Amino acid sequence: QVQLVESGGGLVQAGGSLRLSCRSSGRTFSAFGMGWFRQAPGKEREFVAAISWSGGRTRYGDSVKGRFTISRDNAKNTVYLQMNILKPEDTAVYYCAQDRASNRVVVSTTPKDFGSWGQGTQVTVSS
Repeated sequence: QVQLVESGGGLVQAGGSLRLSCRSSGRTFSAFGMGWFRQAPGKEREFVAAISWSGGRTRYGDSVKGRFTISRDNAKNTVYLQMNILKPEDTAVYYCAQDRASNRVVVSTTPKDFGSWGQGTQVTVSS
C-alpha cells in the first residue's frame, strides 16, 4: 500500500515562493509517474503538474506554466513542486498523487489515472 506525505505548505505573500515535497513509501517509487493537484474551497480539483516515472517528461496546468516546476528525486522517493511568483488565486489544498500504472509513456493529467493520494497541504497566498 502506497503512502504519500506532503509537506511545505504555509502562508506566503503574493509574489513569494514555496516548495512542496511529497515522500512516497510502499512500492517502487521510480516506476510511477507523480502528479500535483489542488482544490480551493467550492471548486473542483484542478491539475497542477505531473512528471513521468523517469523524470524526463513534465506537464503543467495553464494557470501555473512558467511559475511552477515539478521535479523528483527517485533516490529519496520524493517529488517536489517549486512554486514561484505566487498569486492569491493559487490558494488551495495541494495534493500529490501517484499514477496507477507503472512506466506510463504519456504523462497523465487526469485524476482518475492516479490511484494513491496524499492527505494534502494547505497553501495560502495573501494579497
